[in-house]
Amino acid sequence: MTDSGSRFDWRLPVSIVIPQAVGISSAFATMSGVRDWYPELAKPWFNPPSWLFGPAWTILYLLMGVALWLVWRRLGEDTRVPGALVAFAVQLALNGAWSVLFFGLRAPGIAFVEILLLWSAITVTIALFRPVSRTAAALLVPYWLWVGFATLLNGSIWYLNG
Repeated sequence: MTDSGSRFDWRLPVSIVIPQAVGISSAFATMSGVRDWYPELAKPWFNPPSWLFGPAWTILYLLMGVALWLVWRRLGEDTRVPGALVAFAVQLALNGAWSVLFFGLRAPGIAFVEILLLWSAITVTIALFRPVSRTAAALLVPYWLWVGFATLLNGSIWYLNG
């Protein structure tokens, strides 16, 4: 709904599609690494089953999209929104880049440094979203936790295969 409550807000589906598109694009760009290289790597005991990653990321990208919409719809009402949207864009770009570095270039060490930046960028995004929409900030917490886990996983894979 728009601010008047009478019309559909087109920003909601756009906000949901943006993170999903980044996820789908990076998945296609790194498909051979996921299929041919990743299964051969030594992995830590806490590595989740491969089937879990697709559904987990789909849900996380959906939550990211709703969070984006909750902040974006306040554009023009709150002077903090532009900075929050820039932070969101930065972390989303880092999200897409990580897959290319890890799976595409098959460079777990470089990807580890990058995922530390990603996790930090998500932290900043949550901090900037919170004063605009506490709900939006809360919707990013599962993503922040998952990327924290992925950071541990990435570092472990780098260590075990380095």
